[in-house]
Amino acid sequence: MKDAIKTHYTCPALGAKIRRGLEKAGKIPGQISLRDLAPVDQLHTGAAPATIELMEHAGLDKGMTILDAGCGIGGTSRLLAQNFGLVVHGIDLSEEFIETASMLNQWCGFAKEGIINFQHGSLLALPYPDNFFDAVLCQHVLLNIKDKPKVFAEFSRVLAPRGKLILHEIVDGPGPAPLYPVPWAGNAAASMLCSRQDIEAYAEKAGFKLIFREDKTTRAALWWEKVNAIKKARGTDPLNPSLVFGENAGNFGANMERNFKEQAVLCVENIWVKSNFS
Repeated sequence: MKDAIKTHYTCPALGAKIRRGLEKAGKIPGQISLRDLAPVDQLHTGAAPATIELMEHAGLDKGMTILDAGCGIGGTSRLLAQNFGLVVHGIDLSEEFIETASMLNQWCGFAKEGIINFQHGSLLALPYPDNFFDAVLCQHVLLNIKDKPKVFAEFSRVLAPRGKLILHEIVDGPGPAPLYPVPWAGNAAASMLCSRQDIEAYAEKAGFKLIFREDKTTRAALWWEKVNAIKKARGTDPLNPSLVFGENAGNFGANMERNFKEQAVLCVENIWVKSNFS
């Protein structure tokens, strides 16, 4: 299981691949915008607009500190800093992703110390003190983690009293078994989906109170349908998910559109408030 996950997220020389993709697209590293990188660093369902909409529901104040849990190569971290004025800490289990995230920060003009802070580490043992964050954002990450109760316990530990846990996750649906490969797994061995009910039970046991819930499955299916139509019309862009995931990425679109339409998986959003404090 661990080997399957590691293989799926292993991408040697990722920074060099992205540089070549940017150059083919006529972009110059050091003079690029977040939009330029979006095809390769906003790989979750709904991309940046989905994150922005969810964060607007969360209602965080400028200057608050947030954890981007499972930050990948930092696309969401940069979005949180630029669009919402948050101080961001991003953590990911992949050293390659963290190295690439830091490099892309330089290219996008986020070199100022303290605005975005990347660190290699595990969500099962977060390297942050108790009550450190005002919020935690977790997008399409829990589906790679077996010990979900431990993750929720860690989220609770590092959140300040009344801190918010913001989830944008894919969960098991009532339909047939999912088709693979998908963005989080090359095959079923790397996928640890659970039900929406399980997610809510884990959060409640960790001391969280639900304040927002929305099912985004129908919108997710339509989003993937649109992505597939654009790809068919335009062909493959120089910057695309295959730079990160290799040839498997060519099957993501069709599989994800079908998975959502058949409800093999669901896309859900939750916002929770930490309530287990004295």
